[in-house]
Amino acid sequence: MVGVQSIQVPEKSKVDFGAIITGLDVENLSDEDFELLRDTLYKKSVVVIKSKPDISAKAQYELTRRFDPACESYGHGKTLDAKRSILHPDLKTVPHQPQVQVIGNGFVPSYEGLENITLRHPHHKTFHKTRIPDEDDLAYTRFYRWHIDAALYDLNPPRVTSLLAVSVPKGRRQTVRYDDGTGDELDVPLGTTAFVSGYNMYNILSEEDKEFVRTSKIEYAPHPYIWMSPAKSRPDGLGMLSEGLELAESELPPIEPEKIKIFPMTWKNPVTGELALQIHPSAVRRIHLKDGSVIDDLAKVREIVHRLQRPAISPEYVYPHDWVEGDLVLFNNQGVLHSVVGAFAENEVRIFRQCNLAASTPPVGPDA
Repeated sequence: MVGVQSIQVPEKSKVDFGAIITGLDVENLSDEDFELLRDTLYKKSVVVIKSKPDISAKAQYELTRRFDPACESYGHGKTLDAKRSILHPDLKTVPHQPQVQVIGNGFVPSYEGLENITLRHPHHKTFHKTRIPDEDDLAYTRFYRWHIDAALYDLNPPRVTSLLAVSVPKGRRQTVRYDDGTGDELDVPLGTTAFVSGYNMYNILSEEDKEFVRTSKIEYAPHPYIWMSPAKSRPDGLGMLSEGLELAESELPPIEPEKIKIFPMTWKNPVTGELALQIHPSAVRRIHLKDGSVIDDLAKVREIVHRLQRPAISPEYVYPHDWVEGDLVLFNNQGVLHSVVGAFAENEVRIFRQCNLAASTPPVGPDA
């Protein structure tokens, strides 16, 4: 029997998304069960399927692809081959299912055809301008990088991402520090994945800002994860500091102008029609306004985007998932932002599998 229920959140939380589904056979999913899953996903944004940690990589790929059957390739394509990409150290590809990646922390002798691998959980000290002192590192942490899974050059953002918890360290909790002058903090499980709703991000804006985001577009930097590689993040993980450290176009791989992505700021939900404010803050380059003018001062672009997005990552709007081995979490990648969180000790081994596929079509804007 398949069951659906809303996620449980603390009393003071304002999180209004997320669902738990039990009783689904992911390896043999009927059309009826998939339609229930799809409908729940687009209405609830994040779905936790209570399953088992040994789901095959093939089944994970096929389930993810079912949301967009015309797509085939991993969401970042082959851009990870560039050693300068900030994404490169964090992922290992499953040899027999290259659309699926292994992520986590610690030494793993053997898994899915990979031998003697060392996984590295991203730590804010490698990406942020400032860092939490070493003596506080296991008690406190930060949002590493708020983002959408997307190449943002050449390929379209995936519609859905799936994350499977294979091995999860037990016990400890940590406190997320925003360290942005607000004093905001959030208690989270060790190694949580944090989610915020792009629909809420839009809904809590002023009417003036809603009009602005409905009528403006974001132009993303070419080869953004290489372009931003020398730069550093804000302490809240929501975008980059502007210090002139980004690579010049002459230092990037060849750029094909037609592959530069310009997307609406708001993306329409295919089931509910709601609008989500969906911007990858680290990769923004320019803002195109409705009158045809362009804001191309990078520092100004980043300040505008941060002002629009910051209210929605306040503690009361964040859902930090408490992972259990066998959790298969699917999320609407075109309706939520998420962040890696946490700092592990060397002996805390964590193994996850991730799958997202470049969408066959671009996200749908507010006027479609």
